[in-house]
Amino acid sequence: MSTIVEVKKLVKSYGKVMAVGEVSFSLEANKIYGLLGRNGAGKTTIMHILTAQLFATSGEVKVFGEDPYENQHVLSQICFIKESQRYPDNFTVADVMEISASFFPNWDREYALSLIEQFRLPLDRRMKKLSRGMMSSVGIVVGLASRAPLTIFDEPYLGLDAVARSLFYDSLIEDYAVYPRTIILSTHLIDEVSRILEHVMLIDDGKMIINEDADALRGRAFSIVGPEAVVKTFTAGKKILHQESLGGLSSAVIMEQTEIAGMKQAEALGLEVTAISLQQLVVYLTNGKSAKKAVTVI
Repeated sequence: MSTIVEVKKLVKSYGKVMAVGEVSFSLEANKIYGLLGRNGAGKTTIMHILTAQLFATSGEVKVFGEDPYENQHVLSQICFIKESQRYPDNFTVADVMEISASFFPNWDREYALSLIEQFRLPLDRRMKKLSRGMMSSVGIVVGLASRAPLTIFDEPYLGLDAVARSLFYDSLIEDYAVYPRTIILSTHLIDEVSRILEHVMLIDDGKMIINEDADALRGRAFSIVGPEAVVKTFTAGKKILHQESLGGLSSAVIMEQTEIAGMKQAEALGLEVTAISLQQLVVYLTNGKSAKKAVTVI
């Protein structure tokens, strides 16, 4: 696969505050990425730099092989949908669709109208009169119908109910299958999007602590529960993300390349073994405890 984004030792600081600290990564064409992390971790800063809305303090950023700043050739291939999207007060939903059609070379008008119908959006209503959920739906329509080679969704579905979010996920998967492109999803609803993601990037305190294919990451973390002495013996030498004891029982969350034989060994010892979801893994890795520093996967 070709590389469409190359970031090397990216730093963004505001005085003494380091928002992003020497982050390096690359994005391949036609792949769905999850950019995950807590509020203030640096995710939105990275997305703003990729889309030339912020300048990096230092480091190198190439998008489609070029510097994105004041580069219309590059920017016309990017669609960035963010939850704080603002529009002129007099714009209607139809106006947003028209301006989007003029900006994105791959814009599909018929597909946009189909999505507008599915999300039940009123074309003639002014944007400032829309509910929070409708505003999110407009962003989703633009992001999907743009069919931009690099499409970025930064928490675009705030205010949407479960049915509308499911419609977004299904529409994204269906259209991506026919019109593949590189998509970045930045979200707190990790369990909902985990089935979609092909690659996971986890940011914490401005640092990249996980950068790995989703398939390889799934099943990497397990919860082990059983007698305290047995759990302690089994987890010796393993990377422990979380551990607690109650009475004579102990539980531990471990993360490593655990082979089936290792799980069978745990079960043979009478331990209860349960796979940890991606969302649970993110919580354990970004909970502020020092254990996460030992499990960086780049």
